[in-house]
Amino acid sequence: MVRLLQSAVSQGKALSDRAAIMANNAYDRVFRAASLVQAGQTPFDVLMDDGLVTLRYYPPLQDSEIELDDRVVPVARENFRTPVVIVPPLAINMLIYDLFPNRSLVKYLRARGFPVYLVDWGKPTRRHNHYNLHTYVAELLPLYLDRVRAHSGEQQLSLHGWSLGGMFTMFYTALSKDPDIRNVMILGSPVDSHASGVLGMVNRYLGEVAQQVRDKTGFRLHSLKPDLFYTPGWANTIGFKLTNPIGSIKGYWELVANLSDREFVTNHATTAAFLDRMVAYPGGVIQDTIVRVWMDNQMARGEIQIGDDIARLENIRANVLAIAGRHDTMVTPKAAKSLLDQVSSTDKTFKVVPGGHMGILAGSKAPQASWVELADWLAERSD
Repeated sequence: MVRLLQSAVSQGKALSDRAAIMANNAYDRVFRAASLVQAGQTPFDVLMDDGLVTLRYYPPLQDSEIELDDRVVPVARENFRTPVVIVPPLAINMLIYDLFPNRSLVKYLRARGFPVYLVDWGKPTRRHNHYNLHTYVAELLPLYLDRVRAHSGEQQLSLHGWSLGGMFTMFYTALSKDPDIRNVMILGSPVDSHASGVLGMVNRYLGEVAQQVRDKTGFRLHSLKPDLFYTPGWANTIGFKLTNPIGSIKGYWELVANLSDREFVTNHATTAAFLDRMVAYPGGVIQDTIVRVWMDNQMARGEIQIGDDIARLENIRANVLAIAGRHDTMVTPKAAKSLLDQVSSTDKTFKVVPGGHMGILAGSKAPQASWVELADWLAERSD
């Protein structure tokens, strides 16, 4: 009888302790989430700042090794000369590139011996609605690449672009005909946007309707003010989550089920710091992208209008690595693969890796599925 009472007391204490842990974790997750976030811990220097856009440089790591998920990666003693410039998309915050101490793309590339720079597009407001694709591709990006060259002392560069950042990379390289872009790495970026599954079918239909309207009335979306296309950060957060609504709901359900696991709660808060802090799209960019990328599908024909200029993908002669996510519903492998048919590069590779649109860049499988292969590919093509 005494043993039964002792066992009951012990079980009661264990349940009480577990309840206390869950309550504490729940409180921290809701009211002190910032204290749980592990993202953005890799040091960097700001080399250039125009009040909106900044250029980051990640100095050499001081450690002899880093952790990459469950394995150790030695830090290279000698660096490659050719810098890697990360060209992000708009709407996101930069935490995605440095999400966890043991799952950080910038840290991993730095450990592999690549000088790493990152263009942070900042947080556009409504006063930036006149910014369009030409602004970013033909005006801002060239200035920041020039600063990378001045800082590094190297003329040849490797560009890494994910999603819209991959399109920026393609547009810049095609439009500028920059002969010193040595390597381009394009992740989750559409070339034939009408091939993106259900979304592609919708875009094709809207494109046909828009063409009929143009033919009959002469009306074009570019006749409207770009202010009408401004998309605030909260709308981008909701839109991104709606690309995988089941996964979004499942994530919060798993949080409730794992409230007693401090590591799980911390990881959830860290991921949410990226997903819940998206920033605005300038209206001009949305206007250009809707018409020229999604509805008119110009890149599928090998070119796209950037301002008053035409960027032709055949002008891309750099080494090309294109990566698509097997489960990416926004940019399917078929939509991304056609890049290889458009460029003039002799060295071009296409890979399909596990994951969705975000997963191919920073998901739990990304280090093994894409980072290692990307760094190995780059190492063979860098001085």
